Amino acid sequence: MNRRHIPFDRLHNFRDLGGYTTDDGRAVRWGRLFRSDGLGKLTEGTEGTEDWDAFLSLGIRTVVDLRYPWEIEAKGRVPEHPSLTYRNLSIEHRPYDQAALTPDVDPGPYLAARFAEVAEDGTKEIREALELIAEAGESEAPLVFHCASGKDRTGLLAALVLTILGVPERTIVEDFTLTELATARLVADWHTTHPGRELTWPGYGRAPAEIMTLFLADLRTRYGSVQAYITGTLGLDEPTQQRLRTNLLEPAPQQPELTFRRADENDLATLVRLRDEAAHWQKRTAPDIAQWTPGQLGEDHFRTRIEQGEVWLAHADSAVVGAWELWWDDPAAWGPQPPTAAYIHRLMTDHTTAPRGTGRRMLAQAESRITASGRTLARLDCISTNPHLRAYYENAGYRVVGEQPMKDGGAGSPYAVTLLEKRLK
Repeated sequence: MNRRHIPFDRLHNFRDLGGYTTDDGRAVRWGRLFRSDGLGKLTEGTEGTEDWDAFLSLGIRTVVDLRYPWEIEAKGRVPEHPSLTYRNLSIEHRPYDQAALTPDVDPGPYLAARFAEVAEDGTKEIREALELIAEAGESEAPLVFHCASGKDRTGLLAALVLTILGVPERTIVEDFTLTELATARLVADWHTTHPGRELTWPGYGRAPAEIMTLFLADLRTRYGSVQAYITGTLGLDEPTQQRLRTNLLEPAPQQPELTFRRADENDLATLVRLRDEAAHWQKRTAPDIAQWTPGQLGEDHFRTRIEQGEVWLAHADSAVVGAWELWWDDPAAWGPQPPTAAYIHRLMTDHTTAPRGTGRRMLAQAESRITASGRTLARLDCISTNPHLRAYYENAGYRVVGEQPMKDGGAGSPYAVTLLEKRLK
């Protein structure tokens, strides 16, 4: 077992949420937030003493039980202990029996739809759970949340916490799939507790990535973004979200100082190089997403952008590590608009030399420049087929405000983009 999976005899899916890296280069603290399957399997006394002692040794002070009260009555809850505060917040309101499903039920769409029901029905309980996690974080007291198998309700809450912390979506999906390592033991437990009954659904205890991927996509469709669901529908205010980040993330690592300057005619070759290298990197890391093509933009493009708007370079020491364009209008994507916004384009970094978090720091600098100009909105777009880039901007505070299905970027082939904006103070 590794540091993430904490071994118990009776618990099969107990994990530490620490160590995950955020988009801005920070990391979730180890030993502060845990997720688990049902803690009613812990017992005091001679039988199970080693599990109980191992659990207490983690220093956990708050247990959040996401199950129905009738599940707790049937299966038990964590043993009472003077060091533990226990809360039952049943986030699911429409019960169903996974074990009784038929083999033709596809786990991905089916469970994603159940997750969507929980997100719709359980807003009060989900918000309270997040507030408890924030409260526990302030006292630096570890907290664990759990359901029955530690997969679905627990996975939903974990996804929301990690989103608030700024963990990338692909990592959130990977965390969800780790239940697969416990599937065999969860199935064995079911057979032990249901003698004589047949388990008819092959998807029982499974955690394919498709479930979480579809669920997060559904949140974006219904609410605009995962962050918009958290802030708007759950009503979790920004101070509480900031407490979560402050208390559950390691302090930001010391970063090399970045300096910024306006590009001029002498920087054209550098800008072309940055853009082509970024395009090659995209093709290597996401070959199925057709976004940038090497050689597509030359010096004439950047010369025009320097003349008609602004182009900025980021330096770490003497090396150019990134660049972006700032436009004062963007009719191709946004149509005619009043002069209240500026438009950020071609945010690009040198992936071989740029310090971690350079993209976020360039975004912040661009936003500062927009504010200094007297405009109050930062706007940008990303190709609609790149959910990871969209999530990156959402985690930086941008919200989806529309889609442009036929943007003409000047290359002769219109394409669909997602429109995002951020109101600046």
